[in-house]
Amino acid sequence: MKNILATLILTIFSLTIFAQDNTGTKLKALLDNKQYDKIIDQYTSKSKELSAKSLYYVGLAYYMEEDDNNCIKFMNLSIDKNSKDPAPFYIKASTLNYMKKYDEAVKDFQSAIALKADDAEFYSGLGDSYYNLEKLDLALDAYKKATEQKDCPDRPYSFIAQIYSDQQKNDKALEAFYFAKSKIDKKSDSYINALYNIGLLESLKGNYDKAEPTYVELLQLAPNDYQSYSKLIQVYYHRKEYDKAKPYKDKLYEAHKMGRLKDNLKDMFCFDQFKWNDKLIQAYERYEEGTKDIYNKHLFYVVNQDNKIEYRIQTEYSPISVEQGGSKYLLCRTKGDTHSTFNISFNDNFKYEDLKKSVIDVLEEKVKPTASSKTGK
Repeated sequence: MKNILATLILTIFSLTIFAQDNTGTKLKALLDNKQYDKIIDQYTSKSKELSAKSLYYVGLAYYMEEDDNNCIKFMNLSIDKNSKDPAPFYIKASTLNYMKKYDEAVKDFQSAIALKADDAEFYSGLGDSYYNLEKLDLALDAYKKATEQKDCPDRPYSFIAQIYSDQQKNDKALEAFYFAKSKIDKKSDSYINALYNIGLLESLKGNYDKAEPTYVELLQLAPNDYQSYSKLIQVYYHRKEYDKAKPYKDKLYEAHKMGRLKDNLKDMFCFDQFKWNDKLIQAYERYEEGTKDIYNKHLFYVVNQDNKIEYRIQTEYSPISVEQGGSKYLLCRTKGDTHSTFNISFNDNFKYEDLKKSVIDVLEEKVKPTASSKTGK
């Protein structure tokens, strides 16, 4: 009799476990097939009957449907039934991050880590929480711990470098971007981002021999990254390799004609930057050409130490000069409400060194304008 009772209890216990596992298996299969609505419709009302893992799966369906409140509800239900599983803590914390409830997210990420201290995703999510709370040192520590675990995602490598960049620690940022480049997937956006920042930081250090191959590699992987065309053009102008810059300028003109350029590249691109006294001179070229109206073609902005534009020197297309058989562009200056014209002119085949020298002559007031007029505000 005792043996029969023991066998019956074991049978009931086994059936209960089987029923729970069977439900969990069904839910996992539905999740794998992205049948989130079916999970929600069929299992939401059965929350009291479900195991901790099944509740977690229902919460995941809500997570995938971006129903944050119900996702958190089911993760809490799962945690209430089994507080030893780190997965619902992680999904709940990730959802709180999406909801911008970063302080709450920190606690749940920490709970997940306390249960499983070797998961890179947990540390990465915690880093995101701290980063958005602008607690950069704590974020840096979390991201670094993520990189110490197996199967670390790309994000922590990128954000370690980004934090150093935010802190204006350019040398550490550059080192971190190189490290990220060596670790992350070459097919990812993070790899492209690492290349872009390496090129930028090497350029800032004057290491154009290192910046050039970095931008070339980037453009081989992402030929529509038009910002990088401008950066590479600037590298070649710094090195006075103007012929190497021309194919990339042509690419930008072609992209402009096809309407592919946006934001600050839509009308013009920066092709050179250089220092003059304590000012930064930023040289831009506009795409406009072939019209009969006056337009600016090359613009040299004088930027002060507060990053404010003081005035500009520009080449202007002169239809009158062209009609009289003269040069295509006149060198002019716009300073405040005064427009000045100088007795310096250029055609399309001009040498950049000549234009740059003329701009510096105007900056240093070695030449005087032949005409000046007030412009309307």
